[in-house]
Amino acid sequence: MTGAGWMWLYIGAGLMMLEVVSSGFVVFFFGLAAATVGLMRFCIGEEFTLTWQLVSFSALCVAYIALLRRWVRSVFSGKIEHAATDFDNEYVGRTGRVTAAIDPPLAGRVVIGDAEWTAVADVPIAVGSDVKVVYNRNLTMKVEEIK
Repeated sequence: MTGAGWMWLYIGAGLMMLEVVSSGFVVFFFGLAAATVGLMRFCIGEEFTLTWQLVSFSALCVAYIALLRRWVRSVFSGKIEHAATDFDNEYVGRTGRVTAAIDPPLAGRVVIGDAEWTAVADVPIAVGSDVKVVYNRNLTMKVEEIK
């Protein structure tokens, strides 16, 4: 069984390549364990029987997944940085003009920049009044009149 080392290396390479099309980053460590067993087979020789190869493969799979998975995954996935734009508060402080009267509790419409938005307020605001955005929730702006 002189080809056992090569067989483990081929299996290992195949499993590592299979990781490209799978998700979860687990199959890679099975391939790494198989390649390690193949190298051990070359170093130890015939005394490294099939039973020991299978035991070593199992132990190495568990060890590689437990010890290396988190580190290797962080290296390949990179770090997520928060966006520079705070989309929840992007319009706070901006000014606009009322296009449809706001009469609480009914919403009206305001133009801010080049877009028209649904707007609410605590007090009635007439058409044509200038307003400032206090906060926005989803696609509705809460505004107050600029005096």
